[in-house]
Amino acid sequence: MKIICIGRNYVKHAEELNNEVPERPLFFMKPETALIRSRLPFYYPDFSQNIHYEAELVLRICKLGKRIQKRFAPTYYDAVGVGLDFTARDVQEECKKKGHPWEIAKAFDGSAVVSEFVPVSELADPGDIRFSLKKNDTIVQEGRSTHMIHGFDDLIAYVSKFVTLKIGDMLFTGTPAGVGPVKIGDKLELLLEGKSMLTLPIK
Repeated sequence: MKIICIGRNYVKHAEELNNEVPERPLFFMKPETALIRSRLPFYYPDFSQNIHYEAELVLRICKLGKRIQKRFAPTYYDAVGVGLDFTARDVQEECKKKGHPWEIAKAFDGSAVVSEFVPVSELADPGDIRFSLKKNDTIVQEGRSTHMIHGFDDLIAYVSKFVTLKIGDMLFTGTPAGVGPVKIGDKLELLLEGKSMLTLPIK
C-alpha cells in the first residue's frame, strides 16, 4: 500500500503559501509508516516547531491500473474518506531554500491520517463532495471536490502514467485554503458532508 499526495490542487491554497498554481498535477508520496492507525493520537515530533494540518479528500483505489484513460478512471476508486496531510512547515521551508527534496517534511512517521471510507454509491452527490476540518470545535478548513483544479479522474489518469496504482492505495487529492499550525493539546475533527468522521488529539 502506498500513499500518493497531490499538492497545490486548490487555487486559494496555492496563493496562501505564495506558490504558483501548477498546470499539471504535482504529486509526492508518503510511505506506509506515515499512516496513523485508527484511534491513535498524533504525537508532535521533536524535529519541528511548526507542524501544519492539511485536510483533504482521499480516494481508495480498488483496482490495479497503469496508464489509465480518464474515461475509465471512475472504476479505479470505490470509496472516499477525509484525511490529514501533516507538514513540518519549518523543515519544508529550509529544504526549499537549499534546493533539497522535502520528503522529511511530508513523509515522516504519523504524517498521514485517514478516516473510515464511505462507498461512492452512498454519497449524495459523488460529483460534488463537501468536507471540512475543525480545530478545537472551530471550522478552519472547508472544501468541495468541485473546487479542485484537477478533478479525481484527471488525477488518476495523470498519476498512473508514472506510478502503477494498486488495490488499497490511497490518493490524497489536495487541500483547500486555511492550513495552519497545531500544538500539543489541540483536537482536530474531520467531517465529510457534515458528518464527523474522525477526531484526532495532538499530544
